[in-house]
Amino acid sequence: MQRSYVSGPSDTPLIGRTIGEELDRVAAEHGGREALVSRHQGLRYTYAELNAAVDEAARALLASGVAKGDRVGIWSPNNAEWVVVQYATAKIGAILVNINPAYRTHELRYALERSGVSMLVAARGFRDADYVAMIEDVRPGLPDLREVVLLGPGDTPGSTITWEQLLERSEGCSDDDLEQRRSTLDFDDPINIQYTSGTTGFPKGATLSHHNILNNGYFIGRRMRLGPEDRICLPVPFYHCFGMVLGSLAAMTHAAAIVLPGEAFEARACLETVQEERCTALYGVPTMFIAELSLDDFSSYRLDSLRTGIMAGSPCPVEVMKRVMSQMHMDQVTICYGMTETSPVSFQSSVDDDIETRVSTVGSIHPHVECKIVDPSTGRTVPRGTPGELLTRGYCVMLGYWNDPEATAEAIDRARWMHTGDLAVMREDGYVNIVGRIKDMIIRGGENIYPREIEEFLYSHPAIEDVQVIGVPDLKYGEEVCAWVKLKEGASLTEEELRAYCKGKIATYKIPRYVRFTDNFPMTVTGKIQKFKMRETSIEELGLQEAASQRTA
Repeated sequence: MQRSYVSGPSDTPLIGRTIGEELDRVAAEHGGREALVSRHQGLRYTYAELNAAVDEAARALLASGVAKGDRVGIWSPNNAEWVVVQYATAKIGAILVNINPAYRTHELRYALERSGVSMLVAARGFRDADYVAMIEDVRPGLPDLREVVLLGPGDTPGSTITWEQLLERSEGCSDDDLEQRRSTLDFDDPINIQYTSGTTGFPKGATLSHHNILNNGYFIGRRMRLGPEDRICLPVPFYHCFGMVLGSLAAMTHAAAIVLPGEAFEARACLETVQEERCTALYGVPTMFIAELSLDDFSSYRLDSLRTGIMAGSPCPVEVMKRVMSQMHMDQVTICYGMTETSPVSFQSSVDDDIETRVSTVGSIHPHVECKIVDPSTGRTVPRGTPGELLTRGYCVMLGYWNDPEATAEAIDRARWMHTGDLAVMREDGYVNIVGRIKDMIIRGGENIYPREIEEFLYSHPAIEDVQVIGVPDLKYGEEVCAWVKLKEGASLTEEELRAYCKGKIATYKIPRYVRFTDNFPMTVTGKIQKFKMRETSIEELGLQEAASQRTA
């Protein structure tokens, strides 16, 4: 029996530098190359210019009294200042706290209070949210929050200051002062707190080190074969590790450029950016690629500069992946899998993988990382080909949840294995397929049903643009299959036609008992589908409250 265990051997050593040291290295070797383009702000930085802006902000933070280990929060959609703050905090040993742009007062207060943020850098607002008003609302109850810095033009209510006023303080701190602080830093120091978007309860603050995220970014870029000539169109948010690590750090460690098409995702802006900036890579979650492919003028965009990119964040539909490769010229697109707590990537497909492997798995294990798949009930490693919970171990595993040793102990066992909660199957060659979440698995009359399998089948229907499958409570079988279906524009499909399409092709017990046609799915700001909200809505609409109230062992 070959067990479901694999490790990532590598002739390339891990980077033993801090993030600031790595940026200095890249700026010294590639100073004239473009590093960052923010199209919606009209800003461009070479690596030399970006490093100078970072040093200026770092000196300003030092002059403001930010100590090593202090928490500096950032609450903003994508912009150039976000990147500057990311690297400036790293250079002085402050811990950057990423705050979700979608948060409102209750969540904002929780994140700031829980992490003890002493300085908050914030946009003035995002979409319909007035950040300034929300900050003023929560600030009286946060004694640790000494200062608020607002980005962009406008008034500075209360004791807030502008970004420009913060930078003026840099004159009060010398390069020698900055160097003295940097000499006290170590690559294992905590450098980042990312609040994971939990499906129940409050989010937890995954605490990550220089070593965690710098190396993860480097090996992500290496598997994509990124180099100084590459330009990444980056519509995914910086607050999430997709933007901050897979985007910013993967680009920086390979001297590539990141191009921001806007402060948040907009399909047309992405394709315009790829065309006008001649981007070689494009990132996104599956819903973003679906939106881009669905544009009525999609065929009018010149996308032949594209070579690679990343599709990640949620399971990648096979049919969508095939269209991205064939219609968007991204024949070297890669799939990434991981979680915030593992920095985040532990599996990634290679540009050399054949098409079938790239569309049917999340790839192979990353260098210097281990993985095993275990029986959730016994903890024993299962044979290859058998579903179980995926566990990850290695340099990428977080330091822990901030100020939450109990939650940390639940997630990371005594052997330092991170328990992901994901159900996976390892092939004989070590490649892995994610079949769902342990909590998402449907158990109907004793049969284990993996929603991903049904979703992949339904994607093959010509009228279906997107589909999500969940389990809903049932008095007789315990659970039944419910499919939320989004149709292609102009297409029509009935429940009966959908079930007829399934008949004879998938097992009868897997055919959706309930079908709900929808125009959109509840999701996080990063594009992750919130299946627990779909379940709540379905229970209400289908009148399944009695079944939902039944207690189970």
